[in-house]
Amino acid sequence: MSAGLLAVGKKPDLGQGSIGKLLLRLSLPAIVGQLINMLYNIVDRIYIGHMEEIGDLALTGVGLTFPLIMIVTAFSSLIGMGGAPLAAIKLGEGNQNEEDKILSSSFTALIGIGAILTGILLAFHEPLLFAFGAKETTIGYASDYIQIYACGSIFVMITLGMNAFVNAQGFAMVGMLTTAIGALINIILDPILIFGCNMGVKGAAIATVFSQAVSAVWVLCFTFGKKPVLRIRRAYLFAYDRTLLRVMALGLAPFIMQFTEGILQITFNSSLSFYGNDTYVGAMTIIASVMQAINLPIMGLAQGAQPIISYNYGANRISRVQKAARYMIGICIAFTVCMWILILAVPELFIRIFNDKPELVDVTVRSMRIYMLGLFATGAQMSCQQSFVALGQAKTSIFLALLRKMILLIPLILILPLLVPAEIKPYAVFAAEPIADILAALTTTLLFMRTYRRLTHVQTSSLFKISSDFKGN
Repeated sequence: MSAGLLAVGKKPDLGQGSIGKLLLRLSLPAIVGQLINMLYNIVDRIYIGHMEEIGDLALTGVGLTFPLIMIVTAFSSLIGMGGAPLAAIKLGEGNQNEEDKILSSSFTALIGIGAILTGILLAFHEPLLFAFGAKETTIGYASDYIQIYACGSIFVMITLGMNAFVNAQGFAMVGMLTTAIGALINIILDPILIFGCNMGVKGAAIATVFSQAVSAVWVLCFTFGKKPVLRIRRAYLFAYDRTLLRVMALGLAPFIMQFTEGILQITFNSSLSFYGNDTYVGAMTIIASVMQAINLPIMGLAQGAQPIISYNYGANRISRVQKAARYMIGICIAFTVCMWILILAVPELFIRIFNDKPELVDVTVRSMRIYMLGLFATGAQMSCQQSFVALGQAKTSIFLALLRKMILLIPLILILPLLVPAEIKPYAVFAAEPIADILAALTTTLLFMRTYRRLTHVQTSSLFKISSDFKGN
């Protein structure tokens, strides 16, 4: 496998050439990779939702595991998305020792955190699921899925965490293949194990874990090959000094984004279970899946732009930083506006992919139209926030990650149902989303505009020294 890996991809020059062409070259594989990565969970839900007679309950049960899955991926982002931009900045500065120290210590941290998460999930999954809104009708499906998934937590950590470093070096095609290989295996195995072997939810979980294991092997073979610039060195595997602290400081923003997504889903599910029933929780599972499908291309574009922004920031080529950020933000806004129009016009087009039970479809149509009202604004919010991450602005990124979900959305989920009649309380829960989206987008965009003006007017020799949360934090 290693020989084949070495033939894949050629590292682009991040400091030269057309920004538009470079962004296209790096972003398209990353976007495809994100869409393929989405298939790990989406395909499971599609097949599970169409299981005869029990599809709607099984879909709701698996949906209850989504917060725990998001928490696992959040820890991979803490290390991978924290270390990758720092490594890219050091790459731009030409500091080889620091690059390798960041990668090596991050690799060890990924494995250690993965092992801890496996133990926690296996020991406490059932009380956690009941706390998240599970009932006797759905706990069996949720428990079956998460126990098997927990056994593959280390594979998830390695695949997602190390792939961030692959993308940060400009090997976008290799990064895409990391997810493509696993997703293809998952798509093939799902119907075989779920229906052919009559394993149901357990079959879906086994397919996911096996697929992640293959992806982990793939990305490790490339990482230890000859093509990457970044190297894992034995001397730095346990270099838990300021290096790992800086990785985790920058990784806190994407970690909080994903960890709070798990907390957010818990709040949604428990509120919908309290004010409604399993049908509303099932509707939330479908809506969350559709929202994930929309967000992942934006994250893919951000992954493509991140090494360009980080490298050129490290090299003090500020005009290229500005141009890459403009391209990324403009494309993200255009994409979310188009999806906003499409979803509000024909929500059934997306819902029936997962389940066609009339009651569930009817509730999900009404809920999705409310939930997605602020979708047009999320492109600006997400792309501007990712620009702060690429620039190494840890404190600003953390604040923005907390703002939408913890400061705005979760309190709105808890407060709005108290203000409306009983019959529409579940829909008040869904209404919290667009209010938080619009307010967060306005705040994030204004902060980024201020930063962009500083990029324009401040001399590059003293760039960002006026802010303590810029490069070096």
